[in-house]
Amino acid sequence: MCSDVPTKEFILSLNDSKPTNERFVILDLDDTRLFVQPTVVEWLEKRLKEFNEENTYQPPRREDMR
Repeated sequence: MCSDVPTKEFILSLNDSKPTNERFVILDLDDTRLFVQPTVVEWLEKRLKEFNEENTYQPPRREDMR
């Protein structure tokens, strides 16, 4: 489910923020991979997309620089 360490850490923080009975990480496989409940995959993909959009540098458009 993860491609890098920061993404994995973000997923783990989402998991830790849930009550114990709602946690979705089943197994921490290695530095970049997690095994998660299949029922959360769609929700998790949405959250990851939002996270990546918020944390990706967007240079100013040329028209904004005038």
